[in-house]
Amino acid sequence: MFKQRFVLDTTALTDLQTREIMGYTSLCEGMTEILDLIADARLQFGISCYVPYPSVYKEMYEFTIRNGCDREVIAKMDTWLVKKSPDRYRVDVTSQIFHEYVSHMRERINRGMGVAEDAVLEAATACLSIEYSQNKGKEYRKEIEREVIGGIIGKFRNKYRATLRYGILDSAPDIDVLILAKELDAAVIASDYGIEKWAEQLGVRFVPANTFPMMIKEYLKHLPKNENES
Repeated sequence: MFKQRFVLDTTALTDLQTREIMGYTSLCEGMTEILDLIADARLQFGISCYVPYPSVYKEMYEFTIRNGCDREVIAKMDTWLVKKSPDRYRVDVTSQIFHEYVSHMRERINRGMGVAEDAVLEAATACLSIEYSQNKGKEYRKEIEREVIGGIIGKFRNKYRATLRYGILDSAPDIDVLILAKELDAAVIASDYGIEKWAEQLGVRFVPANTFPMMIKEYLKHLPKNENES
């Protein structure tokens, strides 16, 4: 039987939708249950789950600490996830990929500038609608900050983040996941549209994080009967 390999992004263990589908009540429970499934798959089928080290492993570790998970979760990570640094100097990526990525980023930056221009225009228009009085002084500035600037900055941040970051590789760990998967001829497990989009460009198999636990359970359901009963 072909021994499958998977490379995990942080979202493979932390995805909220996965917890909702599988009925996990907390992030720590979700991580524990998924790692237990990975352990069973490793022992029964020789399936290997890799994590880029140190970038993605560090993110996972920090998630466990911030969310108050006990040390057992970290022990499971260290036991059942294979930590490996991607070989960034030997994995070949075609120039076409770079060309497409630069073109994609240029388009996103231009759209981001449009969002910024809209925010500036909205702020200027709102400021003009507030009556100015020489007697107000500092109160006028505070009113502008309270009534206009704060809300517009909040909307600008949300729109800018959605416009510029959705569907792109915006961190070193994201790139490490794809490089390691390419190096190992492995599938990527993630809940990240940027990783999914560029996995397709690189010819890397992508498995959504919210289907990964069910996939492992499906494997385990089809163990030979004598192994399943032992």
